[in-house]
Amino acid sequence: MDKYDKLCKLYKEKLNKNIYTGRWVKITQDRIDAFARITGDEQWIHTDPEKAQKLSPYKTTVAHGFLTLSMIPYLTQSNSKENFSKNYPGMKLRINYGLNRVRFPSPVRVDSYIRAKMEPISVRRLENGVEIIYKITVEIKDEEKPACVAEQIVRLY
Repeated sequence: MDKYDKLCKLYKEKLNKNIYTGRWVKITQDRIDAFARITGDEQWIHTDPEKAQKLSPYKTTVAHGFLTLSMIPYLTQSNSKENFSKNYPGMKLRINYGLNRVRFPSPVRVDSYIRAKMEPISVRRLENGVEIIYKITVEIKDEEKPACVAEQIVRLY
């Protein structure tokens, strides 16, 4: 049994179970504004608190869905040095291969707190690696519906 078979076996035992719950992270207006500048999406619902208070159904600014999505590596700590070797024994490299499905069921209002939960839902052996599909759920503190639910595909070598 090589290192890829071992990793597959390890993750097959974890399928459909929560393997990580991150810490709460505050989504500030500064973070939203920085993302708006970088992406060019400076729509008022994200960047103009006064206008959002008057015209938005949320009565405040909200984070971009793609901001929430882009924070998944940070929220899951999936690429941190400490977690990488622990979570992926014998592997040298983790590649973000893409996404199968992404939904944004609830807006993230400014000054809300979010965190991610991570659940492997599929694992398969590749010729020279392993592919794992995770269901990532980004929760909003004190909200019933999540901010984001995504299936992330990662490949390990």
